[in-house]
This record gives sequence, C-alpha cells and structure tokens, in this order.
Amino acid sequence: MDKEKLYLDTSVISAYYDQRVKERQKETIKFWKKILPRYESYISEITVKEIANTKQISLRKKLTKLINGFRVLKLNKSIRSLANSYVEEEIFSKAQRADAFHVAAASFHGIYYLASWNFEHLVKVKTRKMVSLVNVLKGFKEIEIIMPTEL
Repeated sequence: MDKEKLYLDTSVISAYYDQRVKERQKETIKFWKKILPRYESYISEITVKEIANTKQISLRKKLTKLINGFRVLKLNKSIRSLANSYVEEEIFSKAQRADAFHVAAASFHGIYYLASWNFEHLVKVKTRKMVSLVNVLKGFKEIEIIMPTEL
C-alpha cells in the first residue's frame, strides 16, 4: 500500500531545532522519529528558499540536512494562480504570500495533509474552511491543514 502524502511547511522543520518553545520542539522531534516515516514527505521551493535565508549558518546547515531526501515541489503558473486566489479572497494577506504558496503547492499536487505549527495564519478553522472552499471552486481537492501532533 502506498504511503499517504504529507506536506511540511517551514515552521515544522525549524521547530526541530527551535529551543524557544521546548514542548513544541519535543513534539516535533517525536513526530520526526515516529510519525513522519509513515508518510511520503514533501516540501516546496518556498521551503528551500526560507531555509536558505536562515541567517545563522550552523542552523541553516542543520535544517538543510534535515530536509535532505524530501521531495521538493516546483512552483508553476497554476500554483501561483491558486496562491493569488487565496490572497484575493483574503485568506492570506500579501505579507503572508509564502503561506499561500505552501498551501497552493500542496493543494495543486493533491497532498491531503499540510502540517504546520503556524497557528496565526494556517492552523485555524477559518483558514481550513476558506482554503477548501477556494480549492473546490478552482477544481482542486480539499486539504487538511493540521499541526503535526494531529497525525
């Protein structure tokens, strides 16, 4: 049986080494070791770019190593258009365009789960409902935006 697909946004990857919220770091490491192997894991070019912009060189190297082997989704015109639709519908602001791209990349590629620790913009009931509505209207499947501990 094929593994289910799972998209990780940058917040999950960075939480692996982020000691500011110890419980979240602990849950992320547990997720990485016990849950993640059950899934086919994806990130996007946006994730790679966000990690490449990490200022602390040693941390950047650790994060890059952590995503080694993940499938990287390339952005295309359809993904950009879907992300723009999320912004036009005010699901995400222009300043949150990267979040819109994460969701659009996962949606375009039919990935049902998007894991995130971003409670401000992504892991919210309103966001889930509005994204799913736009996706259906644009011919894409619904997506579950969840925190890693929900898997």
